[in-house]
Parts: sequence; C-alpha cells; structure tokens
Amino acid sequence: MKRLLQSCSVLMLLCAATAHAQLYKWVGPDGKVTYSDVPPPKTAAKVETRALSAGGSVFGDLPYELAEVTRSHPVTLYTTRNCAACDDGRKLLSERGIPFQEKTVTSNEDIARFKQAGGDGNLPMLTIGREKENGFEAGAWNGALTSAGYPETSRLPRNYRNPAAVAAAPAPQAVAAEKNRTQEQPAAKPSAATELPPAIGNAPPGFRF
Repeated sequence: MKRLLQSCSVLMLLCAATAHAQLYKWVGPDGKVTYSDVPPPKTAAKVETRALSAGGSVFGDLPYELAEVTRSHPVTLYTTRNCAACDDGRKLLSERGIPFQEKTVTSNEDIARFKQAGGDGNLPMLTIGREKENGFEAGAWNGALTSAGYPETSRLPRNYRNPAAVAAAPAPQAVAAEKNRTQEQPAAKPSAATELPPAIGNAPPGFRF
C-alpha cells in the first residue's frame, strides 16, 4: 500500500509538471528560430513563451522540438522515376533525419499538381513550409532546412519510418476509396495538439504575433 501511494504521488508530480510546461520560441545570434520546452540562452533575442497543457507536446513519436518544427514547416519531396538527383535529395533528407512526405510525378495529372505546388519543371523539388527549392543542391537544401529550424543531425527515433511515397495527384479511385473509408470510420476524438489555437504564419499552434 505504501509503495502504491508513493507511485501515485510521483505520478501526480509528473502530471503537475506537464500541466505547467512552457513552450519557448527565440531567435539566436545567427538568426535561427528555435522552438523548445527548454528555456533559451541569455544571448537569445525575441523570446516568446506560452503555457503548454498536458499532452500538448505529443506529436507522434518525434522528439518535442522536431515535432514542433515539422508541424510549422512540413517538408515535402517531389520526385520522379530514374532520377539520380531525386535519389540524392532523398538520401540527404534521410541521413539528416528530416521527417518528410514524398510525392511522385509520373502522369500528366501529377505534372499539373506539381506545377500548382510551384514546380518549374526541375525535379526533385523540395518544399519546406512555404519555401521551395527547385532542383537538388545540397548546400541550398541544408541551408533552407536549418533556417526553418530543423536540427543539423538526426534526432529521429530508431524505429521511425517516413510515410510511403504517393502520387502527386492520387488516382480518382484512390481518392474515392479514401473518402469512403473516412466516412465509414467514427470520428476520432481531437488530440490535445489539435485543440490548441491554430497557428499564425509559421508559428506552432498557440503562438501569436
């Protein structure tokens, strides 16, 4: 009984700490924007904070800071078949530990959707939030990822796997099947992360500018 009470006490303390956690945003001397639950260094500028309710930091199995930047600056890679530069771009993202969605461009419908996304005919194309990199250039890609707040070395869990590649313009039957599947499933209860106020600009949910 004593051990049970001790366990409950520890659990209550952990819950209390989570309920009063803080999310920090700051700009470093190099101009890099950082989101973290760790207080910023004294040299940081433009520091902003917000209270983080219990469960608000959960974003799949990603580490906290990586989950925040993935939410605010999602990465999408557009590729095609028999494309050495596409292979190089995919390898760079994988080795750096960047969570990304890959979209393939093979049909006329894919090409149309690719152009709508800002493609200029060069593949691969990388989008980081609203930023675009047409064609592969390692220095430019790494610089854009760093500016968005992505870590320079992988922090992904060992068991993490990026989603399977999908067509840039899914076939009509695939869209219909997904629509039917969604209608048949009961509505999922919103997670704590989706219940937060919507993001403004490139900020995580809850930040106001």
